[in-house]
Amino acid sequence: MTTTTRSDRRPADGSPVARVCVDVGLAHLDRPFDYLVPAELDEVAVPGTRVKVRFAGQLVDGWLLSRADDSGHTGRLAYLEKVVSPEPVLAPEIARLARAVADRYAGSLADVLRLAVPPRHARVEKEPRDEQPTPAAPTGAVDPRGWRDYPTGPAMLRALTDGRAPRAVWSALPGEDWAARYADAVAATVAGGRGAVVVVPDARDLDRLDAALTTVLGPGRHVSLSAALGPARRYRAFLAARRGQVPVVIGTRAAMFAPVARLGLVAIWDDGDDLHSEPRAPYPHARDVLLTRVHLAEAGALVGGYARTAEGQLLVETGWAREVVADRSTVRARVPAIAPTGDDPQLARDPGAATARLPSLAWTAARDALRQDLPVLVQVPRRGYLPSISCAECRTPARCVHCAGPLALPAAGGTPACRWCARVAAAYACPQCGGRRLRAAVTGARRTAEELGRAFPGVPVRTSGREEVLTDVPGGAALVVATPGAEPVAEGGYGAVLLLDSWALLTRADLRAGEEALRRWLAAAALARPAPAGRVVVVADGALAPVQALLRWDAGWFAGRELAERRELGFPPAVRMASVTGPAEAVADLLAAARLPDDAEVLGPVPAEEGRERMLVRVPRARAGALAEALHSAAGARAARKAADPVRLQVDPLSLF
Repeated sequence: MTTTTRSDRRPADGSPVARVCVDVGLAHLDRPFDYLVPAELDEVAVPGTRVKVRFAGQLVDGWLLSRADDSGHTGRLAYLEKVVSPEPVLAPEIARLARAVADRYAGSLADVLRLAVPPRHARVEKEPRDEQPTPAAPTGAVDPRGWRDYPTGPAMLRALTDGRAPRAVWSALPGEDWAARYADAVAATVAGGRGAVVVVPDARDLDRLDAALTTVLGPGRHVSLSAALGPARRYRAFLAARRGQVPVVIGTRAAMFAPVARLGLVAIWDDGDDLHSEPRAPYPHARDVLLTRVHLAEAGALVGGYARTAEGQLLVETGWAREVVADRSTVRARVPAIAPTGDDPQLARDPGAATARLPSLAWTAARDALRQDLPVLVQVPRRGYLPSISCAECRTPARCVHCAGPLALPAAGGTPACRWCARVAAAYACPQCGGRRLRAAVTGARRTAEELGRAFPGVPVRTSGREEVLTDVPGGAALVVATPGAEPVAEGGYGAVLLLDSWALLTRADLRAGEEALRRWLAAAALARPAPAGRVVVVADGALAPVQALLRWDAGWFAGRELAERRELGFPPAVRMASVTGPAEAVADLLAAARLPDDAEVLGPVPAEEGRERMLVRVPRARAGALAEALHSAAGARAARKAADPVRLQVDPLSLF
């Protein structure tokens, strides 16, 4: 075993050398090792295959990265023990991508490869290959159709058809069939003789895109990749892409590493959704993985959504991508009538609007839509019945006496229970005043549905949330109460959209609170009919920047404002920032061992979960590689001396505090 330093030295027995990434999960062993290839494995031990090797006396998994005729090792090399499967599932371009992602996120190659290639399913590998010819690709120019509403949209399609690599940040209009627009872009790429990868946040979006692509490309031209498919179906779809049987792969974040031959386009929808962030080490974000693929494959890029992230705005302001937006006259023709409840004229008519959960403006908008036999969407940020309760006498938040977790009421007439440890608090008494009566501190979606059912008797009330997410609803009069991200599409569009409890989104202790609030509002408002038939009421002060962006339907303006503020304050994406989380002694130990760049700033500590602490390290974007290398090397040094306490490294995490 050795590192990959080349020399003219050949193994004594003349056997070829295999360079293997050994899956041992230790940062200080993040390098390939050389093994001899025995004669009986010479034909099947090809780059990209899974292998078994002896490492530190144990039989471990590995990836055969490359073959060589010589090794720089001066001692005796061990032999490959086994080729697990002759299927070369790791494509060379994906191996290069995995190395780049590991370096970007201060991680190990083996960790990234576990994300990139799904677990092997032997029965699927042994299935007879489909000998049916792949359906012919569409040829010629793709009809731009809905892209005509965006002045630069048709030019983007032409560039994809011509085999060029346009890079675009797209702000979708309300009511836009975004899946059909993505299908057009993919069809243009396939018509140019290249492949595409498209990543969406969740299964509902994936189903919608799958239907759109089947309509445009025809059956058999793409596969879907998602962790929810199950081991066999997911591996079968992966092999179809790896073997070149389909030119297009779509999916959730599981598809960001999908192997596609002659990659011409990578696309991501709603890149601000936190579902795009991988929760396993090294915690890559799908957007950044796809943009890395753009650089490596010289492919086109499409970053789209109703909202725009600060990261997307940075791509535009640096000239890396062009924005694809509609002109203001088209926007005005497509948007619903949007009104806040906290501006001065509304407060003059309804002084209680500042404190009411359902002000008269929202109530009137819902009533008028229902009278016109149109559905009404009510977005509520919190799920459940009463997810937070407090003492009715002194307003002290109700906490569990066992773990100090928040108490919640699961249903009307139910017994309070802890949201953390699930213990029932039947005999709760306030520790401050001794009171036993409880009141709602936060109202959830199910309680909201109950209240609206009483306010509008005889009107059907549907809920869409964690327990049951609706895909679509009929176009008749109904109240639909949904949590953010679970809003169903209504046939013909909603007559009214009510955005309640805006404070729950805007007051979160999070760098992205305003950005996230606007993203959720725009996604819900996009489901309304255009004005005058459609109305949107946001229960918030109209002077707030996210509310202003919603009223004007101008996500680019807010993203530019947000990026400028982050530049001034020194927050991502204007800078590169890493968080180091763990026990205080372990964090201090790692940072002391790290050879950080000279211009690095160490901030903190700030408290983290489970009694740990977090330190933040900030560097200019040009020094991002040096920061990741320093942290990875320090983590390797701790692993080499078998430090007891683990430390979690995250580069540009979604949550800093």
